[in-house]
Amino acid sequence: MDSDLQAFVDQIQRIFPRIMRYLEAEASRELIGLEVTPSQMNALFALYGVTNLPMGELADQLGLTESAATRLVDRLINMNLVRRERDEQDRRVVRVRLSSYGQQLAELVFERRQAQVMRFAERLAQPSREALMLGLSDLLAVFQTLEQESKIPKK
Repeated sequence: MDSDLQAFVDQIQRIFPRIMRYLEAEASRELIGLEVTPSQMNALFALYGVTNLPMGELADQLGLTESAATRLVDRLINMNLVRRERDEQDRRVVRVRLSSYGQQLAELVFERRQAQVMRFAERLAQPSREALMLGLSDLLAVFQTLEQESKIPKK
């Protein structure tokens, strides 16, 4: 492996765990007193601003199997956070949407998250913000490519 690439890998190995700890701690703080888990909140965010998302698409967005997504949605229904209904055109399709309470909760956490991101964004110079967005966008594209490649059946 080329020494520049190895140095990059070493830096990533050092910095990512620290960033993840910070993000996880912030995510826990923004959920204090709300009695929802991070995975439940991820589902609410996936549904935020979307009307009647098909269960399969929700599962894909959350990186879950449909059965795991169904169990998660069942818990959210019991908490009065989401609604589930059959598609009018295709009764085999199940669609999920936020309840009004789920919408309010998602908005509250979204506002908390906005404030958190604003706190760190204010401390970064504009060129650093632009470089960060470019790097994160590129990283996400690589993750998506790797995910798609992993779904291609091996010959």
